[in-house]
Amino acid sequence: MSSKIPIARSTLTFSESVDRLRAALDAADTVVIGAGAGLSASAGFVYTGERFERYFSDFAAKYGFRDMYSGGFYPYPSPEEYWAYWSRYIYINRYMDPPKPVYSDLLALVKDRDYFVITTNVDHCFQKAGFDKTRLFYTQGDYGLFQCSLPCRQETYDNEAVIRQMAERQEDMRIPTELLPRCPRCGRPMTMNLRADDRFAEDAGWHTAAGRYQRFLDAHNRSGRTLYLELGVGYNTPGIIKYPFWRMTARDPGAVYACVNDGEAVCPAEIEKQSVCIDGDIGAVLRALDAQAGRSG
Repeated sequence: MSSKIPIARSTLTFSESVDRLRAALDAADTVVIGAGAGLSASAGFVYTGERFERYFSDFAAKYGFRDMYSGGFYPYPSPEEYWAYWSRYIYINRYMDPPKPVYSDLLALVKDRDYFVITTNVDHCFQKAGFDKTRLFYTQGDYGLFQCSLPCRQETYDNEAVIRQMAERQEDMRIPTELLPRCPRCGRPMTMNLRADDRFAEDAGWHTAAGRYQRFLDAHNRSGRTLYLELGVGYNTPGIIKYPFWRMTARDPGAVYACVNDGEAVCPAEIEKQSVCIDGDIGAVLRALDAQAGRSG
């Protein structure tokens, strides 16, 4: 199934779409959650505007970029400046809680159900909200982990202590040289454990989570009513969540595919009758689902 096939958009009202999603959720034996950047954006982890100015106005004034994403690609003249930016970025997007309770609201919907989460997000919000870590697969890494930049081994290293030091001790947008992270195995510079190219380190934890996810799918595919709940997934890496969810729904007449996305809520025409597409804010949808549950209870 490819992006060239006919695409359908919902013609239902917001209320009607929420009603359909509530019914699908109530009927589901299994919920597979696929989460992308739009989920964290709904929770308040936005990279532009007031939040960017609050934390990076000094970088914006010196280097000229106007959002956090651009700052991550800026060619800083020294590693001390590079890590001044990235330590602050990681601190606010990994070690601070999101401003809005969207992840907690999602957990309230599924905590008593048989669920699994696959996500391209790297901000650890699921675990901070209380999701069972054995039901999570972070496919693209974690801001909270370092890896060797080569890498010399498929290993990762917790970075919270040094990231906090970098964020606290930086001056004039530079960290102390002695805080520059180096691989404990080979001495090369460390980098974030983020999938950007073939140097991404897939450590033992990554493979364990991948195996759990595959076993979950194997055990539940075609064995009951499965809801594939896609939240905030765009088209940067559709082969990880979106396209597999479409394929699994097409193969299983008892499955439902739900897509909640602000501006990109679509499905293939092939599975339109099995789908619920809601174009809107994820947090608002979760609140509406919760309100409906309260009325029906």
